[in-house]
Amino acid sequence: MTASEKTVSGLRRLAVRATGEALAITRNGLTLVGLAVAFVLIVLTARPDLRQAGKEQLQHWLQARQVDPVEIPAPLAEPKASEHATAETPKELPREQAAVAFWLSKKYRVATEPLGVLVAETYGIGARSRIDPALILAIMAIESKFNPFAQSAMGAQGLMQVMTRVHADKYQNFGGHAFDPVSNLRVGVKVLQECIARAGSLEGGLRHYAGAANTDDGGYVAKVMAEYLRLRQVAGRPLPIDPPQAPAAPSISSDSAA
Repeated sequence: MTASEKTVSGLRRLAVRATGEALAITRNGLTLVGLAVAFVLIVLTARPDLRQAGKEQLQHWLQARQVDPVEIPAPLAEPKASEHATAETPKELPREQAAVAFWLSKKYRVATEPLGVLVAETYGIGARSRIDPALILAIMAIESKFNPFAQSAMGAQGLMQVMTRVHADKYQNFGGHAFDPVSNLRVGVKVLQECIARAGSLEGGLRHYAGAANTDDGGYVAKVMAEYLRLRQVAGRPLPIDPPQAPAAPSISSDSAA
């Protein structure tokens, strides 16, 4: 056997011996741990007072090392809801508004609750703008049949069929967009005011609103005025003494709110 072989053989014997000793130590250690655990269990079983004292010591130890809980930030607040409601029972409205809401709901097959809000909002805007709310509702009826998502081929949008690309600045002022019912209503009334002021008369203003100031309006003014007078009757209000008259014309669709 060469010197190198002797060296390797000696290292192997040393490794085997070390491994055996380590295992023996481990077995002895586990045996001691098991005996210690058994002794503790016997003592605790025999001495309830020691068990209670140990429990209290353990609680104190845990409390002393308790980590303060991480403060989880509250979730971000939901965006503020629109300042206007989205539904209102017509029975809660004043009698005149309730009558109008129920009549429109039946005629145009629109849910009474959202229509109740729309009628109430229209009456408020009418009072501020000095435009008869029955006229505003009549325009909505002819323009969109109270469909807030209506859109024409020319780009008129919403309840009042406002040309959004022309009146985008007005929507910024009212904090909404074309398909938000109340925003569309407010912008539409603003456009109607401008049209009436430009034309100098209600009939002329309606023609401007319909985008037919210098052309045949296709019976638009006649239809709006007829609906307007019906709504006045439904509301129980006297008819205008001298309502604007418009010649009858074939019924065709129009793109409005110039």
